[in-house]
Amino acid sequence: MTTTLDQLRDRVTGSVTTPGDAGYEDARHVHNFMIDAHPAAVVTCTSAEDVAAVVDHARDSGAELAVRGGAHSVPGFGTADDAVVADLSGMRSVSVDPAGRLARIGGGATLNEVNAATQVHGLATPAGIIGTTGIGGLTLGGGIGYLARSHGLSVDNLESAQVVTADGRVREASDTQNPDLYWAIRGGGGNFGVVTEFRMRLHPVGTVLAGPQFFELGDAPAVLRHFRDFIAGAPREYGGFPLFNLAPPLPFIPEHRVGEPFVGVMHCWTGDEAEGAAIVDSFREVATPMAEHVGVLPFADVNALFDGLVPRGLQHYWKAAFVTELTDEAIRAHVEHAPGLPAVNSTMHIYPIDGACHDVAPEDTAFGHREASFATVIAGMWPDPDQNEPAVKWVKDYYAAIAPYSEPGGYINFAAGDDQGRVADNFGSNYARLREVKRVYDPGNLFHLNQNIVP
Repeated sequence: MTTTLDQLRDRVTGSVTTPGDAGYEDARHVHNFMIDAHPAAVVTCTSAEDVAAVVDHARDSGAELAVRGGAHSVPGFGTADDAVVADLSGMRSVSVDPAGRLARIGGGATLNEVNAATQVHGLATPAGIIGTTGIGGLTLGGGIGYLARSHGLSVDNLESAQVVTADGRVREASDTQNPDLYWAIRGGGGNFGVVTEFRMRLHPVGTVLAGPQFFELGDAPAVLRHFRDFIAGAPREYGGFPLFNLAPPLPFIPEHRVGEPFVGVMHCWTGDEAEGAAIVDSFREVATPMAEHVGVLPFADVNALFDGLVPRGLQHYWKAAFVTELTDEAIRAHVEHAPGLPAVNSTMHIYPIDGACHDVAPEDTAFGHREASFATVIAGMWPDPDQNEPAVKWVKDYYAAIAPYSEPGGYINFAAGDDQGRVADNFGSNYARLREVKRVYDPGNLFHLNQNIVP
C-alpha cells in the first residue's frame, strides 16, 4: 500500500512536488490559466512503475487522481484541488522503427516531439494540429487532424498500448491482450487507465502543400459552401479545414488588416503538388483572398504553425459539435456569430472527418461518431481574465446557434468542463458498451477527472 506522500516519495523515481516546494507554483498550473487549482502533489513520473505508484496512492488514500500528459485539457482535468497528479512529462521518449513503420511513444510526449522523431524518416502518424498538444489525451479521445481523411483518426493507428489500470497493474492492450481495454481506450478518453506507452502505425508523409488563405467576411458563405461541396468528393490526400480568425500580426497579412475578422481555409495536401495547387486555385475562383501563405513545407512545420497563437497561460473555454451535413442554415449561423471572436487567439474550425475515418465501423473502436462528416470546435482563447464573462458568452451563444444544425454530441477532446451532462451524447453509439468496460477496469471510478463515464 502507498497511503502517505512520504511512502509515495520512497516508491517513485520521479520528483514529488508539494505546496511550499520550489517549482510548485509552476507545476500546479496546466495550459489553461482559467484553471487555478492547488493539488496536494505533482508527481513527475518517469516510468509505468511510477504511474502505478501514484495510482495506488490515490486509490488507497482516497485522494483525487489527476492525470496529465501535455496539460492541454481545456477543462483542466490534469489538475484539481488536493489531488495527486500523475504528470507524464518525464515520459516523452519516441523511438521509431522505420522499416516496420511503427513508433513507440511515451505517454507524456507532445506532437512536436513525435513529429521530430518520425519526420527524419519521412513518416508521420495521424495526430492533431497544435504541436504542443500531448499525444496521450489527443489519442484517447479519438485524434483528429490533418491526416484523418487519408489515414484515419489517431485511434485507428494505435497498434497497442501499455496501460496502468485502477488496480495498479501494468497491462498490455491490443487485439490479442485485453482486447476490451484496447477497444475502450480508442475513443473512450482517460476513463480506463493511464496509457504510459503508445505504439502507433506510421505512414509516408514528408513535405506537403499547406498554409492558410484568408477571405473577406462577405465571401464567407460562398467559401464555406465551396468547401462543403468540394470535400464531399475530395481526394483523401486533402486534410484542410475552414476557419474563422482575427487576422494575426504575420508578415503576409497587410498591417492595416491585422485584428479584423476573416473566414479562412487552412490547406494541407499530401499528394501530387500540381493537383494540390489546383485545389487551392479552386478557392481563388470562388473569392479573392485578402491574404494567403500557401507553399511546400515539411509536415512537422505544419503541425507547429498555430503554436504561437496558443501559448501556455491563456484563458480557455470551448464548445464542440459533430455535424453530419454542413447546411446553408448552419453556414448562416457561423457567419452571424464568428465575427465576434474575442481575441486573435480565438478561432472556429470545422474539421472534415470523412474519408478514411468512415472506413472504420462505429463498433470497431470506442469513437462513437463515425456517421459525422465534420467536427466543429468553437475555441475561445484570450489572454485577459477580465474578458472571461463576455468571451465565454460568445462561445455559448455561438454554440447555441449551431446546435440545431449539429448532432447531439461533440468531440470529447474539445468539450468544456460543464459538458458532463452531454457525456452520453458525446460518446455516441458506444456509450453503453463503454460503461460495461468501465465496470470491469475501474468499478470505483478512480479515473473520473475526465469526460466521465460513470460505471
